[in-house]
Amino acid sequence: MDMESFLAQNQVFTIEEARVALGVQKRRGSTLHNLLAYHLQKGHIIRIRKGLYYTIPRGLDPQYCPVDPYLIASKLAPDAILAYHTSLAFHGKLHTLRNDFIYITQRKIKPSFVFRQVSFKGISIPKRTSINFGFGVEIVDYQGCKIRITTLERTFVDLLDRPALLGNWEEIWRSLESIEYLNLQQVLAYAQILNNATTYARVAFFLDQHRELFGLSEKDLQAFDAIKSKSPHYLDRHSKEPNQLIARWNLIVPQSLLQRNWEEPHENF
Repeated sequence: MDMESFLAQNQVFTIEEARVALGVQKRRGSTLHNLLAYHLQKGHIIRIRKGLYYTIPRGLDPQYCPVDPYLIASKLAPDAILAYHTSLAFHGKLHTLRNDFIYITQRKIKPSFVFRQVSFKGISIPKRTSINFGFGVEIVDYQGCKIRITTLERTFVDLLDRPALLGNWEEIWRSLESIEYLNLQQVLAYAQILNNATTYARVAFFLDQHRELFGLSEKDLQAFDAIKSKSPHYLDRHSKEPNQLIARWNLIVPQSLLQRNWEEPHENF
């Protein structure tokens, strides 16, 4: 394959992907670097960061040509998976759009960086998921590329496991409430993989609060009763406001969340 054909088929690519596709041996790396330098100079590609490039359609100004942050994030590690609020946004469920993108990886984390006012950050996977790294991950076709992204079920649990990655509880609740359907077996299985009592209680509490939204019965929720914590856990350990114990799930919840204080009067009417 020649460089022109490679660029036509790859919207975003790493230098290693180019080397393999073009059949350039590592000891002749200068050949590839010369090719990249030529196409950079011609405005056919732009450099995102060391070793990562983005193809610019012919006739467009590389300085102003828009780039797709999902494609960029998907290439920031060989095993990169779009996750947390980035996955939620990709699925169209994020309440407030953001200009930061997160991927998870088993590799050594590289420093976060900003490109065209969009930040990109790698996060290590939770230790307990290392054996089941691919659980709740799907490969989707996007803009002619295949990207790995967490399913809505895994994303739902992940965000309740690490809520600080999304924001305050209003943002979390409003975002997760936009999900129309969850496979309860997948949610339960992934929560068990994480094996965190607080996360488990948060998941069960949210589902209990939204039975009608997800079409859940009492029998559905009984699956969560079996392994709930025997001692109370705080939904938000840092909250200084009044709390209330939800006895069924042994979860201490801020009253503002229970009362949905963020809603305007008559918002639901």
